[in-house]
Amino acid sequence: MSLRKAAIVTPLRTPIGRFLGGLKTLPAEKLASHIISAVVARTQIDPEVIDEVIFAQSYANSEAPCIGRWAALDAGLPIKTPGFQIDRRCGGGLQAIASAAMMIQTGSADVVLAGGVESMSNVEYYTTSMRGGSKAGTVKLHDRLERGRERSQPAERFGVISGMIETAENLAREFNISRIAADELAADSHAKAKSAWERNLFDNEIVPINAPQARGEEVMVRKDEGVRPDVTVEKLGTLKPLLEGGVVTAGNSSQQNDAAAACLVIAEDKLPSLNLEPLAYFNSWAAAGCEPAKMGIGPVPAVERLFSRIGVQWDDIDLIELNEAFAVQVLAVVKSWGMQDFSRINVNGSGISLGHPIGATGARIMTSMLYELERINGKFALETMCIGGGQGIAALFERP
Repeated sequence: MSLRKAAIVTPLRTPIGRFLGGLKTLPAEKLASHIISAVVARTQIDPEVIDEVIFAQSYANSEAPCIGRWAALDAGLPIKTPGFQIDRRCGGGLQAIASAAMMIQTGSADVVLAGGVESMSNVEYYTTSMRGGSKAGTVKLHDRLERGRERSQPAERFGVISGMIETAENLAREFNISRIAADELAADSHAKAKSAWERNLFDNEIVPINAPQARGEEVMVRKDEGVRPDVTVEKLGTLKPLLEGGVVTAGNSSQQNDAAAACLVIAEDKLPSLNLEPLAYFNSWAAAGCEPAKMGIGPVPAVERLFSRIGVQWDDIDLIELNEAFAVQVLAVVKSWGMQDFSRINVNGSGISLGHPIGATGARIMTSMLYELERINGKFALETMCIGGGQGIAALFERP
């Protein structure tokens, strides 16, 4: 059986809200249903033809279980339309797109709505000790955000890893990455994002959203909230390291954010009858594991596996999106690739400037990347990112 081509159609995203910022009153399920409704409205597709909804979310809870199905129903999709949720942590949004593409390629579906969402502002505290009751004493609450980073791998096998910051410092030491180099990359990320906004480069992909306020009124959020146009290397240099003696600071790390992003993934042979045009085609993808204590290097084995499968080389790639979990992590990956030229990498900003809404990030990156690929009339774009717990994921997209 020959594989069908999977077309990426009308990728959209919400603005990216800062932590406890403009989108804090909107839970993840409302962000997700908003972007689902926007994709349906923009494409004017008949919801009846959507075969599946796939959404990534890394910090799920029981307020909206199986968020792919929940958000589809909230957005008014037909009851017959199934949906599910996936979690590959930072790579979840991209995994949702890849999973949708595989359904299309193998004939399991003709039209899939796929994306990701996260509301880090609404991630709860929880306890694991109350199911059987507590007669007396203190009850311990875990911060799910912090706990999720600490528990990304089994301590029984790998020892205790305090979180993602520790893994970034491990790479800084191994690859001899200086504080100034990390701060320079962070400042450059903000400068690129500022320039992109000033040139209206995100206009086609952003879907504004009304956020309820404390007194009942609503405020329309239209722009990414994390971009700091006045950031300089000198200002970043005044920040204290997050770990004593380290290189990583709040300024050269990714943000905690709220956002959603999604698109339609459609079989090429169905495009004419739906009167839709592809922005790009999903070519291939790969994931690979790495040491959890050095999770940031994950893109290296993931890209190596992808390239070896499909015979692509670096010279074939017009754009590279390498999610900025940490500046030192990006520098370690690029150093491992043997690259000196950053002109193709994160050309309009990334996790440090635009933000990193975990489950939504992969779909958000793809969205921005494909509109940029169209602007430059390029052919191939590579998206890749590291994943907490020691993984990397990479995918190649191709313009028609």
